[in-house]
Formats: sequence, structure tokens, C-alpha cells
Amino acid sequence: MHGPSSGILLKTSRARRVRLGVNMHIEPGIVDGAKIALSYATAAASFGLLGKMALDTVRTDGGGSALILRSLITTALVFCFFEILPHYPVGVSEVHFILGSTLYLVFGAGPAAIGLALGLLLQGALIAPFDLPQYGMNVTTLIVPLFAVSVLAKKMIPANTAYVDVSYKQALALSTVYQGGIVAWVAFWAFYGQGFGAENLSSVGSFGIAYMLVVLGEPLLDLAVLAGAKALAPFAKNPIFYDRLHHRAA
Repeated sequence: MHGPSSGILLKTSRARRVRLGVNMHIEPGIVDGAKIALSYATAAASFGLLGKMALDTVRTDGGGSALILRSLITTALVFCFFEILPHYPVGVSEVHFILGSTLYLVFGAGPAAIGLALGLLLQGALIAPFDLPQYGMNVTTLIVPLFAVSVLAKKMIPANTAYVDVSYKQALALSTVYQGGIVAWVAFWAFYGQGFGAENLSSVGSFGIAYMLVVLGEPLLDLAVLAGAKALAPFAKNPIFYDRLHHRAA
């Protein structure tokens, strides 16, 4: 990082973050000043993608009531993921489970995106107000990879395969895209804000390597969740679930 004051800020923020159980990706001080304006633009683009995914849910997967119901569930889940699941400071940020691909497979892209955005905002408003200036960067880091997952899933998973029947290989591909997208965005913000100095390169590298370990474990969790969802097949018509979870594509 550049300068001793910046390093102290990041270390203090990280220690405070661990004590509170806070779990956002971009820490205060990594991008500041005029540079933070870029995050407003990327956040606006991310909310455009969120709007598209939400509209697709309304049009093809249960209507507005299903979108609202699932979004309430995903928001609560995301808030719990941020506060309860293990997370450890590594390099420039933290390693933790977000379960974006899991949320997509069970609830669909629109509700998953809304849950990520609102859960992140709720966490910042209630527990970590010092993180709110980074909201634009963090929401971009979570939403853009989710959109990529939704595109990949439609291309990779055959139309005649319900999501409860996806293979480990397919779940691994989705998790890799999501987690890899998060790593790429965190690296972008770190380099944009702090430059390409040796210390920053090392911090980003150690974060990326550690975060990729999540890729190996998350698909197993996906399959466990999907196995549980398969047992709920009698409730397949319930609007709380993504239609593709139990059914083939229309």
C-alpha cells in the first residue's frame, strides 16, 4: 500500500472488521478521493444488470410476487452469510463464502442479485456504516459475476436438465466463474486505488490464491443444497423456488 497512514488505516479497518464479523470485499482506504467516482458508474451498470435479471424473473418465472418473496429470502440469507459464515483476512481483502452460484441455482438470477445488493446494504447500514462509501465497489464485485453465472448456466446446462440434477463439474464451472469474477474485481479495485507496487501485487496475489480454495469446496455445498432441494420436489410449484430448480427449461 502507498504510505504509512494508508497501511495503518487498512490494518485498523481489518481488525475492526474481524471483531464485528463484517464481510465486505473492498476495505476503506483502498480506493478514495476522486477515484471513488468510478465506483458510482460501475454500480449504476451493475444495477442495470440487476434490473434486467429481475425483469426476466417477472416475465418468465412467477411474476412480481415470486420476485418479491424470493428476494426477501435471499436478502436474509445474504445478510446471514456475511455475518455468520467464516471469513479470514488474506492479502488485500478477505476470504469467505458468498454462495452466489448457490443462490442462483435455487432462487434464480433476479432474486439472487437483489438479495446480494440489499443484504450488502443492510449489513452496511446496521453494522458497518464505515463501509458504506465502498458500497458501489462491493455491489459491482458481487453482481457482475452473478450475471456471468446466469449467462453461463443457460449455455452450459442442457435445457432438459433441472438444476437439482447438475453435476459436480457443472457446479464447479459456475462456482469458478463467480469466485473468479470476485477475485478479478477485487484485484481491479486494488490496482486502481493503490497501484502496482510490490506490496500490493503480493497482497492481491495471496488473496487470489487463497480465494480460489473456495472454488473447490463451494460446488460440494451446491450439490448438498441441491440434494436437499430435490427432496422438496413435491413443493416444486412453490413460488419460493426458481422454476429451473425442479423443471426443464420451457
